[in-house]
Amino acid sequence: MAKFDRYMLSQFLILFSFFALILVAIFWINRAVVLFDRLIGDGQTALVFLEFTVLGLPKLITTVLPIATFAGSVYVINRMTSESELTVLQATGTSPWRLARPVFVYGLCVAIMMSVLTHLLLPLSNGQLSEREAEISQNVTARLLTEGTFLHPTSKVTFYTRVIDADGVLRDVFLSDRRNPDEGVIYTASEAYLIRNGDGTTLIMVDGMAQRLEMAGKRLSTAKFRDFSFDISALVSSDKPRTQSIGAITTAEMFAQWDQLETITKSSAGEIAEELTARFASAAFCMIAAMIGYATLVLGGFSRFGVWREIVIAFGLLIALDGLRGTLVDTVRDDASRWPLLFLPSLIGAVIVIGMIWQTAHPGWTKRMGKQRGVA
Repeated sequence: MAKFDRYMLSQFLILFSFFALILVAIFWINRAVVLFDRLIGDGQTALVFLEFTVLGLPKLITTVLPIATFAGSVYVINRMTSESELTVLQATGTSPWRLARPVFVYGLCVAIMMSVLTHLLLPLSNGQLSEREAEISQNVTARLLTEGTFLHPTSKVTFYTRVIDADGVLRDVFLSDRRNPDEGVIYTASEAYLIRNGDGTTLIMVDGMAQRLEMAGKRLSTAKFRDFSFDISALVSSDKPRTQSIGAITTAEMFAQWDQLETITKSSAGEIAEELTARFASAAFCMIAAMIGYATLVLGGFSRFGVWREIVIAFGLLIALDGLRGTLVDTVRDDASRWPLLFLPSLIGAVIVIGMIWQTAHPGWTKRMGKQRGVA
């Protein structure tokens, strides 16, 4: 690789790293706020929050990688154009095809990063995330040991305790159970205890009252009790068979157990084909994102007013291709035989890039053809 190629490639990778870091930070903050609310609100520790944050990073990175690739390409080409570096190179006889070589290598580097993420790291993180979510959903005790907050350990169940003593006694307990559509029950007690019973957990309420509302006749009945036991293990159903998500299986494992994938994941053939093909197509799209930024700006040439028009056009092309990619997902899921369609955005992008570079290498060809027709 020539010295100039290494120079351009280093600039691309530096700016790509910068934009990727900024975009990941922005997306991470947005996600962290929601995640912090949900986990801490359910009584989880800050360590659990950090663990979930780390496990969610591969997905965030795969989301921002094409954008960061495009931004790095546009920024470097724009700077080299404004500083007349590209103008000097073209004046010395360097063709647009030759200038595209370091851009292609840059796109290839990012495509390799995306491949490692989509084929290995992202499925592994998804699998670990699913396991941790299942463990936390079963850990009902931890979700109830938060004082002064209305908690929702599962849908249609609300729990509240005013204070938790140092010896583990729950004071002023409120429990609303609305899982039965025919009736709702509210339990209140002056104190309660969480008792381990084998694999389950029981809430023992002392000196309280149960209020039962029948929905059909709107009839309310109340009953006071000295002590009452409530199996809180039933709040989270653990008898449902767990199926492995298709997104949590690495590409190597998918090929190794291809015939059993539909049974293992309970996914259709279209969903499996879409997931597998998208992993390869996303890497190709990163290469196209880098090349579109280069080809559009080089086509615009040098201008005293800058290349903002070309930047807007390049960004519009990227958004259009990404939008097309999103519309093809359902098509492939409905019919697995249409999986090649997921490469269509990258193919269209490649044709556009080749056309732009060819136009840059052959300026004024339309005028020459017009003159030839006029002479004829």
